[in-house]
Amino acid sequence: MIVRSIVANIKNRLTDRKVMVILGSRQVGKTTLFHQLFENDSDVLWWNGDESDVRSALENTSSAKLKTLIGNHSILVIDEAQRIDNIGLAAKLIYDTIPGVKVLLSGSSAFEIKNKTNEPLTGRKWEYQLFPFSFAEMVKHHGLLEEMRMLEHRMIYGYYPEVVTQTADAKGILSQITNSYLYKDILMLENIHKPEKLERLVQALAFQIGHQVSYNELSQTCGLDNQTVEKYIDLLEKSFVVFRIPSFSRNIRNELKKSRKIYFYDNGIRNAVIKQFNPLSLRNDEGALWENFLVSERMKYINYNFHYCNRYFWRTHAQQEIDYVEDKDGLLSAFEFKWNPKKKGKMPKAFSAAYENSEFKTINRDNFYSFLGIDYE
Repeated sequence: MIVRSIVANIKNRLTDRKVMVILGSRQVGKTTLFHQLFENDSDVLWWNGDESDVRSALENTSSAKLKTLIGNHSILVIDEAQRIDNIGLAAKLIYDTIPGVKVLLSGSSAFEIKNKTNEPLTGRKWEYQLFPFSFAEMVKHHGLLEEMRMLEHRMIYGYYPEVVTQTADAKGILSQITNSYLYKDILMLENIHKPEKLERLVQALAFQIGHQVSYNELSQTCGLDNQTVEKYIDLLEKSFVVFRIPSFSRNIRNELKKSRKIYFYDNGIRNAVIKQFNPLSLRNDEGALWENFLVSERMKYINYNFHYCNRYFWRTHAQQEIDYVEDKDGLLSAFEFKWNPKKKGKMPKAFSAAYENSEFKTINRDNFYSFLGIDYE
């Protein structure tokens, strides 16, 4: 079993009283994570928000009713908690009135679970995000050399757990995920009956990874107005399909100030959306795939190691640019991504002149593992 990076931190917090919320897209292994934590533990009560009797019991409840339902169990796990109305109030009641019970919730839709837990559980919860498997998790599982051998495969098929464990059927699994789960939360919650334009938008985003995204251009491509494009992208982000990175601007007059790049949480999902699984030798988007891979893996590393920083890209109207910039405690770290190790990046003069307290590094396939937190010297 591949051990998830956040397991140790979660275990350390099982002894306090706060409710634990695990967020992540469908099929990334939230239920498996719970089983890793509580395998063969008879003291755990398991509920699933997809079951109608569980929803009915929790949507209109009281502390007396909850005590009867939970009985002598000291740990309550509720999977797919976003399906339960007033789940935040139910978890708050348990926290306030049944001090011997630890509650863990999982949800596949950030905007739903957060809306239902944020206010009732203010000051009463720990929140984690679970991603598809990470490069670092796989290195820990079977070693750096083995994972390096799999690099091109990961760039095309990604890290969804079922894809990793059943590589022979990777295309079929990714197709099933995109067809069955990718839009499920959005379509259900927004009552979108004709998802063709939403799918067209996701495809358009897939072709623009690594590039600045114009909502106006997307609206024309997809036949949607600008407000709807922005709304759908926000929903896609909150459903863990894509995420946005803004442009960095502080000093220079001609810096782009309101631009954004949009990346996919997983390369495999991106390629499934456009139905493109050709090997890298037959593709013309290896640079975009490499950038999406590095930025998404860096995000996992930052989240799992609780590194607090802001993330950007940088570009001027004069076309000077840096792929990725982190701002941590006032120190700027700039990175240029090159798939080919023979190509060298260079810090733009405008950036170095404006931001003296900064460092620059080119990340390629010979040195990227250190960028993702793997020490190998």
